[in-house]
Amino acid sequence: MPDSLKIAAIQTSLVWENPSANRELLQEKIQMVENVDLIVLPEMFTSGFTMNAETVAEDNDGKTLAWLTQLASEKNMAITGSIAFKENSNFYNRMFFVTPSGEVFKYDKRHTFTLAGEDKVYTAGKEKVIVKYNGWHLCLQVCYDLRFPVFARNVEDYDAMIYVANWPNKRVNAWDVLLQARAIENMCYVVGVNRIGLDGNNFEYSGHSAVYDPLGESLVYSENEELLYATLEKSTIEKYRSGLKFLDDRDRFRLLD
Repeated sequence: MPDSLKIAAIQTSLVWENPSANRELLQEKIQMVENVDLIVLPEMFTSGFTMNAETVAEDNDGKTLAWLTQLASEKNMAITGSIAFKENSNFYNRMFFVTPSGEVFKYDKRHTFTLAGEDKVYTAGKEKVIVKYNGWHLCLQVCYDLRFPVFARNVEDYDAMIYVANWPNKRVNAWDVLLQARAIENMCYVVGVNRIGLDGNNFEYSGHSAVYDPLGESLVYSENEELLYATLEKSTIEKYRSGLKFLDDRDRFRLLD
């Protein structure tokens, strides 16, 4: 079982509602990444955070999933991020996790952002998804999920949480604080990848992508358009969990829906 998991986070601006342009932009950045296990892209990386799902959403025959699968194989790295997706006449803010072998995991954003009307366009997911990859257990989460710690609570003893986001600058302090809190309370690594730049609604994004260790210490943080790298260590998780045993005292609960 590998002790380390090497992460590359792509913090970038996005072209509004233009999947082909964003795939081209991201492919150039992905090709620059070397010697990592996992590449993390932002939320709705093909379009920006849009409610015009009919315009940009893809299905299983769309180009983006095939593109991710091919890149993961070529680079021998897993790739994750979310896109607008259509299935059975419903739209989802769906996070895909594609492995180099072609295995595809999917997580539908549970907490749709009512302030922007996301709940009126996209169907909320119901299932919590823990991906098993390279001996690591990774919990997939999307943006607004960050504000709801009960759903994300580490009752499965996962090793890391991955949040992909379009989190606006005006509330970015909450992003910073909550990412750190999720790491501390769950005694796990937290990887948070946000976008930068302006979107088609003139909302500004300032990044603040970061990786935190199980004690909430920052391993990497940036407000610039760049590739961020971090190495997660299984031995660090085991040391803190066995030494401090905070998770042994967690509350037991059951979600009702």
